[in-house]
Amino acid sequence: MAAYILRRLLLIIPTLIGILTINFLIIQAAPGGPVEQTIAQLEGLTNNALPGGAGGGDLTSGSANNGSSTASSYRGGRGLDPSLVAEIEALYGFDKPAHERYFQMLGNYLTFDFGKSFYSDKSVIDLIIEKLPVSISLGLWTTLLTYLISVPLGIRKAVKDGSRFDIWSSTVIIIGYAIPNFLFAILLIVLFAGGSYFDWFPLRGLTSSNFDELSLLGKIGDYFWHITLPVFASVISSFATLTMLTKNSFLDEINKQYVLTARAKGLTEKGVLYGHVFRNAMLLIIAGMPAALIGIFFTGSMLIEVIFSLDGLGLLGYEAVINRDYPVIFGTLYIFTLIGLLMKLISDLTYVMVDPRIDFESREQ
Repeated sequence: MAAYILRRLLLIIPTLIGILTINFLIIQAAPGGPVEQTIAQLEGLTNNALPGGAGGGDLTSGSANNGSSTASSYRGGRGLDPSLVAEIEALYGFDKPAHERYFQMLGNYLTFDFGKSFYSDKSVIDLIIEKLPVSISLGLWTTLLTYLISVPLGIRKAVKDGSRFDIWSSTVIIIGYAIPNFLFAILLIVLFAGGSYFDWFPLRGLTSSNFDELSLLGKIGDYFWHITLPVFASVISSFATLTMLTKNSFLDEINKQYVLTARAKGLTEKGVLYGHVFRNAMLLIIAGMPAALIGIFFTGSMLIEVIFSLDGLGLLGYEAVINRDYPVIFGTLYIFTLIGLLMKLISDLTYVMVDPRIDFESREQ
């Protein structure tokens, strides 16, 4: 097993490099980077500064006015002093060729040096650490509630397969699965956050402005008051798949020969279900928990964080893409990919812990 773990850890390196390389190439081809955005802002300031807004943004130095070339490879930057454009490029690290920036990025990332954000003047790792508790809060409660709802519901649907309960609960599950979590989040805001009906829950943030002044019980209550709607919106889109997976897994085990043998020995249905079926049926569900957790953390929470103004990793990534904050984009991508690959390895190891009969190492020989 140690050799299998070592191989999987070594495979993480080329996987990370491949993902970073693809995204680096995409970023190079995408228009509207930080240099272009800064040039556009300067053009706007120049136009506003001139009488009547005229002038076309001709922000040039004396040398430029005397006839020197002011050509620029950036759209909107042909009226700017080339030295000013060069300073902007150096500010954002675009004064070097693409291949030099690429290899410098790989070297820095090996030591977890992700640089500083272009706009917040903080290191990327500090930003990630600052935003992580919000995403962890949302992800942990969503995962916990999803399993607490889905596993018992899936077991009951398997036991009552074909009954009225199975039919109407499947209808509810299909509707919940069909509604995107961001759309359901908006519906919750309209209904319960002062939209058009009730004003029971806050609309923004994870805590109130006077959180530090509250007692311990007050802080706990305030925290759950704020987290209720975001977690509920996330659970709706997560529990459907797990519920049906649980049901199908139990149905598959219930129809096997060893269950018929256990019943023939006189065991009660509850004894058969929880004494024999449960462990085998829960193999896929338990082993998939790490992957489900990381998926909820870093993919499902982005729109929820944006809608409810939760200052977490999802909102950080969204703002970084909008602002073309490349150090934050690549830094968060690197961290998310690394954690995802490690969680996948932990998921495989969980399979072995739940069922020792599974041996990944022997399969690769």
